[in-house]
Amino acid sequence: MPGLRRRRERGALAIILHTHMPYVEGFGTWPFGEEWLWEAVVGSYVPVLELLDRGAELTLSLTPVLCDQLEAPLVAERFRAFVRDVRGRTHAEDAAGLRAAGHDQLAGELERAYGDYERALESLQARGDDLLAGFAAHAQWTSSATHAVLALLATDAGARMQVDSGVAAHRARFGEAWAGGFWLPECAYAPWLAPILRQAGARRACVELTARFGAGADEHLRPWLSDAGLALVPIDRATIELVWSDAGYPASGAYRDYHHHTVHHHNPWSNDGRAYDHDAALVLARRHAADFVTRTRARLDGGAGAREGMAPGGPLVVCALDTELLGHWWYEGVAWLEAVLDECTRQGLALVRLDEAPQLADPTPLGEQADEHATSWGTAGDLSTWSGPAVADMAFAARAAELALVAAGARAGAAAARELMALQASDWAFMVSRGLAVPYARERFEGHRARFERALEGDHQAGLEGLRNLAIHARPRSLRAP
Repeated sequence: MPGLRRRRERGALAIILHTHMPYVEGFGTWPFGEEWLWEAVVGSYVPVLELLDRGAELTLSLTPVLCDQLEAPLVAERFRAFVRDVRGRTHAEDAAGLRAAGHDQLAGELERAYGDYERALESLQARGDDLLAGFAAHAQWTSSATHAVLALLATDAGARMQVDSGVAAHRARFGEAWAGGFWLPECAYAPWLAPILRQAGARRACVELTARFGAGADEHLRPWLSDAGLALVPIDRATIELVWSDAGYPASGAYRDYHHHTVHHHNPWSNDGRAYDHDAALVLARRHAADFVTRTRARLDGGAGAREGMAPGGPLVVCALDTELLGHWWYEGVAWLEAVLDECTRQGLALVRLDEAPQLADPTPLGEQADEHATSWGTAGDLSTWSGPAVADMAFAARAAELALVAAGARAGAAAARELMALQASDWAFMVSRGLAVPYARERFEGHRARFERALEGDHQAGLEGLRNLAIHARPRSLRAP
């Protein structure tokens, strides 16, 4: 069995897809609002689900707030209207305009691209218009209720409410057979969170430890154990940046340019400024998939330090990606991912689901310090993306609201709790920090803040305006847990 032993000692790759959308359902349409959800359904969720249905060995994390939206009333009808009445019309109008200007190749690309929408619609109809039911067979990891950066919360009680509500939502939707995988929003971790997560049933979480160990260190290729017994699985920045960085694969010239668009925000150009050639882009995606697997094998082969004292299994490379990157932001991303799966087989690289990775059987104690700084996968590996000068007012306002809710105790009803959790979503600060749809993000934040204050004062209808299905499994009683 020497061949099997060498393969096992070489280690394995785990790809975890973090699937998340802020609560945009019912909050605006074009160009900001629930259009983001519909576009992600077409470009990312349906294609990834089809890949999972074909047996892909991937780890799927679904945030409760995304699931809230996928099961909201009339969501299938509104998606169908978007595809037929909005995208059908806008693709045709932009194609006609391009053709009239003599750009036949660009017009033809728009007409081809509209087929993505029709195929997604057909796929959903074949599933009874229930995308969430399709995901049920693959849903493995959950997260905080509304994707709050838990390390930024003001109290243990507030963190418990987010964590307990997220776990309750996952179990209610997908059953009790949850293996304990918990996605920390933005990979933001601080040692004080571990006991709260363990009490809720979490057994493992992905973390960003580059600031602690340094870029490319072997320590990123092995799981660690927190003082509270939570397995901390480092994501490998060296591997992730092959995909997600300014110089990553999606920036290559032949891929579709997300930022160069027509009047109705369609994208018939490639990154090099030419008319987009879909066949050429797919060829490049396969080349990049082969390169990714080759480089991952080299990363594992070079991880000598990760082998020392490790249980059978060898080094573990964890590549964590936002699902929406694949197909939506990076149009060819799902094709790349499918090619990666084929390349793993061709090149003999073991691909494992994270919950099944043998390396997790015996993680190494991390030796945490109580005063250790929080880490994340944000800018500089800290929390500044969600608390820096550009968004400090939002961070302080969210913490003040949390303290007010905790102080209210039994007087705080479900309406106030739901609005607080909507306020705590990491997305609003992220959008402001990154300059993405800033007016929309500010409007959403201030709206939830105002309704929270009204609900806390006794206006229990205030917390129901627009939140048709947000955090329906909320656990405000966690605020009063010991």
